[in-house]
Amino acid sequence: MKNPVMPARNNEGFLENANDWTPDVATLIASDDRIELDEKHWEIIEFLRLFYKEHEMSPPSNRLFVKSVKEALGDERGNSIYLMQLFPGTPAKTACRIAGLPRPTNCL
Repeated sequence: MKNPVMPARNNEGFLENANDWTPDVATLIASDDRIELDEKHWEIIEFLRLFYKEHEMSPPSNRLFVKSVKEALGDERGNSIYLMQLFPGTPAKTACRIAGLPRPTNCL
């Protein structure tokens, strides 16, 4: 199997072309943040990609990200501490970047 090539990204690490996203690309982007993706990460990444498909946007803020995860996946996963442990820094921004989605509009 060939090593995946990192597609073009902007200065914040978001993909220039969302169609370039693959699970291998997600793994490469995550490694930039020293995140090793496991099933917990993939569950959130898949949730985000479905959210984007349904709403044609990334969750616009961390608060809405947490609320949306809570509604879809329950209290255990829909809390900021859980999401911060998986995606350090600004969870919505980090998770959207890894999921190949556009930058959330209200994330710093």
